[in-house]
Amino acid sequence: MVTNTEQLEREAIEFLEIVYQELGKPNAELETRLQDVKMQIAETGYYDHTFEELEHGAKIAWRNSNKCIGRLFWNSLTVFDERKAEKEDEVLKALRHHITFATNSGKIRPTITIFKPSRGKKDCLRIWNHQLIRYAGYETEHGIIGDPASIDLTRECEKLGWRGEGTHFDILPLIIQRNDHNPKLFSLEKEYILEIPITHPDIEGFNDLHVKWYGVPIISDMVLEIGGILYSAAPFNGWYMETEIGARNLADTFRYNLLPKVASIMNLDKRTHATLWKDRALVELNVAVLHSFKTAGVSIVDHHTAAQQFKLFEQNERTSSRELTGDWTWLIPPVSPATTHIFHQSYKNKVVKPNYFYQKCPY
Repeated sequence: MVTNTEQLEREAIEFLEIVYQELGKPNAELETRLQDVKMQIAETGYYDHTFEELEHGAKIAWRNSNKCIGRLFWNSLTVFDERKAEKEDEVLKALRHHITFATNSGKIRPTITIFKPSRGKKDCLRIWNHQLIRYAGYETEHGIIGDPASIDLTRECEKLGWRGEGTHFDILPLIIQRNDHNPKLFSLEKEYILEIPITHPDIEGFNDLHVKWYGVPIISDMVLEIGGILYSAAPFNGWYMETEIGARNLADTFRYNLLPKVASIMNLDKRTHATLWKDRALVELNVAVLHSFKTAGVSIVDHHTAAQQFKLFEQNERTSSRELTGDWTWLIPPVSPATTHIFHQSYKNKVVKPNYFYQKCPY
């Protein structure tokens, strides 16, 4: 939350004017609401959003997310208001509900669950996990097992008494911290997790890799800022674009680093870069991800379709007379970016609020 009350009032007014204008509400209603908000800020140093403001603010934050290629669907976001959840078990119940609702038996629904706003270290809520569903990572004498990106959080889970099975795909438990209390750890039962085995439509050797991935990417460590109010726990999700899994999570050398194994399965010559073995393996790994999700009936989008959808988003923003912002380095897909229109465009990487921001790691 903005600590300066004058700044908070300015940001609140700016936000409320946008919301009431976009929702087509009468000016008289806006003026009454502004007076109430100004009075609450003067008396308490903060103000409370109505559900309507919270809902539309979260949607606008998605619309303003410069790094996201999937913003065409910003207005379809389902918003769950869990600001009254105080105890850790209440938070856990809400997170389980989020996972179940968003997963929707594979027909992924864009969803956000918003918990109480942060009003200082002694009055805030944090979810330590980067995503509600993610695989553990272990440093062993035989090398890293699992996801290298999760090594630090896995250690924290182990400090709190958790012990994984030591496989490449152990689901991490959730760590919830309320106010300045000690964090609490909760296992996430497998019944909540939709996982997809990664196979290839033509290359049978993929089966020997025994690779899988989870169906819903639910970011849980970012802060949502709406009208000067910070929501330090507001996990949200869309659905995967295949390159997030096939070109990053499974392919990056500092993640699962599967390209050498895929190349071996394909009998590619890895002795020289000139054979483009990495490129060929990368494409087939992405083919496998798309094939596997579609076979399992789980929502996913390929990067070409996602780029076309973003083009529609650009057109919609122009029609609505809103300035289009974007981070080109994130919007271009990591596979064949030059085949999309985004590669040949330039975007103004201007930060507009409401928005989602990174926050300091709690551990």
